[in-house]
Amino acid sequence: MVVATKAINFRPFIVMDVLERANALEKVGKDIIHLEIGEPDFDTPQCIREAGIKAIREGKTHYTHSQGIPELREAICYHYMDKYGVHIKPDQVIVTSGTSPAMLLIFSTLLEPEDEIIVSNPYYPCYPNIINYVGGNCVFVNIEEDDGFQFRPEEVAQKISLQTKAILINSPSNPTGNLLSPDRMGCIADLGPYIISDEIYHGLVYEGKEHTILEYTDKAFVLNGFSKLYAMTGWRLGYVISPPDFVRPIQKMQQNFFISAGSFSQWAGLAALNKAQLDVERMKTIFDQRRHYMIKRLRELGFGISVDPVGAFYILARAKHLSNNSYELAFEILDKAGVGVAPGIDFGSGAEGYLRFSYANSLENITEGLRRIEEFLKNR
Repeated sequence: MVVATKAINFRPFIVMDVLERANALEKVGKDIIHLEIGEPDFDTPQCIREAGIKAIREGKTHYTHSQGIPELREAICYHYMDKYGVHIKPDQVIVTSGTSPAMLLIFSTLLEPEDEIIVSNPYYPCYPNIINYVGGNCVFVNIEEDDGFQFRPEEVAQKISLQTKAILINSPSNPTGNLLSPDRMGCIADLGPYIISDEIYHGLVYEGKEHTILEYTDKAFVLNGFSKLYAMTGWRLGYVISPPDFVRPIQKMQQNFFISAGSFSQWAGLAALNKAQLDVERMKTIFDQRRHYMIKRLRELGFGISVDPVGAFYILARAKHLSNNSYELAFEILDKAGVGVAPGIDFGSGAEGYLRFSYANSLENITEGLRRIEEFLKNR
């Protein structure tokens, strides 16, 4: 058997390697505090679960329209009008089995071999992996800690070439938790290429306000979903908002690759948009309490955080005083302190020497995890 080169060269998602090592340690009796994984620790709100169960009981367990049930697509349009004041049509929405399939669909639709997408460095690891898989190339723009890990539009402009098909933005960001300012977003929107805006962490903003790219341009693709804001990771439900000319090509690939998103997950998503706001506000308040605590404690422990992250549930903290090899450091902390953290190198060369901490865990566990790291540092 000969494994395809593209499969051999496909880079691992290192945070999952950390998680799987942590799970192996737990199986042999070691107690692990998980600060590595970006998954809300809350159960899916009751109103959403009930809607999913109701859909199953009513027999809504068959294929749906390849773009998603009309009710959900209409609710997504209303959500964007109500929150951002932008008008989109239900025909522009393609409901997907999470945002990772949505990325595959967008990148496959946009890119010919050797076409380029401009991506920040640090970045979410799946971006370059999927872009490269479909034959495209990433052109990286370094973003700096002391600038809040934001794109500088003038530096983005310098990277645009005849091969540039799109600029990818993610605000609030994984791994940094920072927002892209409205002024910079507007400037980037004016540069010319399509914008791909990953808005999966919208709603999880604690200071300031997030903006959709659709406030600034129609020449844009939006990635969004239900996993983070509604604690629905296992439901696998996301969506694309696409420029009209790209809808049919994306739909055809959806039909072939995935047929449709899960039927009862879509009905649960409809309940999330219509009924779960109080649950969201409760979870958001708790996340913010954890954020304040973790920022303070990490600084006390000597980690560097120049600009407070204000969104998502991540802190990318400088750890160069401990090691310039974040991969080895993360596994050392896991093995010796029993705390899972994500190595910065997973998020690109611009994050080497950093560790990403997730506060998607209880305050009790965060407190204990950072206590263990403090003890580890004293004994190291």
